[in-house]
Amino acid sequence: MNFRQKIAQFMYGRNGYDAFNQFLLIAAIVLMALGMLLSRVPVVAMVLSILEWTTLIYCLFRTFSKDIYKRQQENAWYYTKRQAFGRWSRSLKDRWQQRKDYKFFRCPSCHALLRVPKGKGKLLLTCRKCGNRFERKT
Repeated sequence: MNFRQKIAQFMYGRNGYDAFNQFLLIAAIVLMALGMLLSRVPVVAMVLSILEWTTLIYCLFRTFSKDIYKRQQENAWYYTKRQAFGRWSRSLKDRWQQRKDYKFFRCPSCHALLRVPKGKGKLLLTCRKCGNRFERKT
């Protein structure tokens, strides 16, 4: 039996490397780089070093874990958070691109985002989500 088969046999029934592990590994590398940049501040460097090692150990634990169901739940949680962050960042990008033509307001009662053309003076806005009416200057 060669080395590759032994590794495959060892990893059989284990979680392996998934997207959350990839995120943890990248986070550990970023923490390591920050630790190197801030090495002149000993307390900050030590805290970053502890976080880096904790992240790396957790990444290895997840890779070799045999509780696949639990690791899959963690990976699914990571995907939901990643998708939410993607939606939020796309929303910010869209608002930034439309900032010259539109003004954005939040509804005071349900906090829905409303888009109104700029330069229309004072307007009575009606929230499409909850029907609340409020006045704002555009």
